[in-house]
Amino acid sequence: MAGGVKKPVNIFKLKDLNEPKGVFNWRLWFAVCSFGLLGAARGVDEGLINGAFNSKVFQASINYDSYNETEQANIKANVSAMVQVGSVAGALIAFLVCDRIGRIWATRQLCLLWILGIAIFMGHGNSLGAVYAGRFIAGLGVGQTPVVGPVYIAEIAPASVRGLCTCIFTGCVYLGIVLAYFTNYGAQVNIGDTTPNRWLVPTSLHIIFAGLIFILTFFQNESPRFLIKKGKSEEAVQAMSRIRQLPPDHDYVVSEISAIQAQHDEEMEASMGSSWTGVLKEMFLIPNNAYRLYLALTVQLLSQWSGAGSITLYAPDLFAILGITGTRESLLASGVFGIVKFVAALGCALFLVDVIGRKRALLIGITLQAISVTYIAGFLTAVPELGVVDDYVIPSHQVAASRGAVAMIYISGFGWALGWNSMQYLLTAELFPLRIRALSTSLAMTLHFANQYGNTRAVPVLLLPTSLGGITPGGTFWFFSAVTVLGGAWVWFFVPETGGRSLESMNRLFELPWHRIGRHGNDDADRLDVALDEKQADMLSGTAEHVDEVGEKRPSREVHV
Repeated sequence: MAGGVKKPVNIFKLKDLNEPKGVFNWRLWFAVCSFGLLGAARGVDEGLINGAFNSKVFQASINYDSYNETEQANIKANVSAMVQVGSVAGALIAFLVCDRIGRIWATRQLCLLWILGIAIFMGHGNSLGAVYAGRFIAGLGVGQTPVVGPVYIAEIAPASVRGLCTCIFTGCVYLGIVLAYFTNYGAQVNIGDTTPNRWLVPTSLHIIFAGLIFILTFFQNESPRFLIKKGKSEEAVQAMSRIRQLPPDHDYVVSEISAIQAQHDEEMEASMGSSWTGVLKEMFLIPNNAYRLYLALTVQLLSQWSGAGSITLYAPDLFAILGITGTRESLLASGVFGIVKFVAALGCALFLVDVIGRKRALLIGITLQAISVTYIAGFLTAVPELGVVDDYVIPSHQVAASRGAVAMIYISGFGWALGWNSMQYLLTAELFPLRIRALSTSLAMTLHFANQYGNTRAVPVLLLPTSLGGITPGGTFWFFSAVTVLGGAWVWFFVPETGGRSLESMNRLFELPWHRIGRHGNDDADRLDVALDEKQADMLSGTAEHVDEVGEKRPSREVHV
């Protein structure tokens, strides 16, 4: 079919997809996993920084106790959020780097920035300014990862398993979180909070991942779509041939390259100029491109303010609010939380995203998340002293409800991993035409990190009692609940199903007026696919009819040899 594979995909029976033997080969999975590891950049930082900051040795190194309570709260928030500040700038420049030097070299330079920043952070020399500077520089590298990784993966993956491949990036976010949580826990238990190694050893995970990814890039091929964009058609054919493990003249390779080249030529013909202003006009003034940008940006806005990101970042503190006491217990609960999200991300990748589709998986995840945060909001409203009154002890008759709230934290993480967190990368990476893909993804990820920063800075304040300018823990979770429900309604009405479509056939989803795309775009795209299939079949069979100047139809007079 012109639009690609649309039937449910069983990833354990890929041979049933009737793709040529060799397409789903070790080189493809090696490349997907290598670039998927970029997701660990965010996960490692989110899982590490709160535990590292709470280390008494680290706090002593920056004279934390010399500040008053308000200054301490601001310092903690600034240290936690400084990677997000750097990531805003990193995501914004990612499209320039990606489109100028390619996906491979973009990955190498972001790894070097990541390592440099973490090295400054680890060797800060008792300077709070160096802590800020190091984490900002690391953010410049980390901020590029959700642009470079998903874009590269989406560009090399066959349409039938593009969802699975891109979700490996999401899974690696949680791999990073799990390793970070348990490294923090292990350091607390086995090293103890009496030596700098308590926070230095866990922080070295950053350098391990960045160094590994840097080395793996030397075993990968550049994206064939990037090479086509740069006019290097022969190199694109060779790269596609190696990734698919098929000869360069194989029909499958020729068909893919031809479709990419045709789409690029069509974009160049219809483009509004070759300058950056022309690209911007293409993004904002062509209606179906503007709608895609609207989808990508709104996904970032609603997903970040649903609260799941801040729940991950401040998990130890939130578990403490809900009644889990003790540093070790809180860190262990956070580690289990990371495992739950990791398992959910894998489940989404393996059994949902290419089987039931992006939209259904997203709605299932949002529903679980909404139920969970609403329960937590209700519990905190029923016990308003939690998180407000110091050393408050939960009454015995409310202990069961407290455990239910802790369980709901886990379920909310499960829903987040199934829904928003998987789709915010996948949809952004696969929606856009080649000519504006890197820039559009870069803009979406800039908004992603800007909102993540805002959420990270806002949540500690929102959790405060109203007398101190907050809205209490209960009010915070009611806010998360409202945003999550709003997000579910928005997805239902405005987001089309993109699963199974080749990147080059994505345009057909956006031919209808904007208000009908979310509910009827897929039916319209399927109708266009059928029409194109019939046209191609007519051309191949040689039975196409020609219409002369007066409108008379007559059979084709092609001579067949």
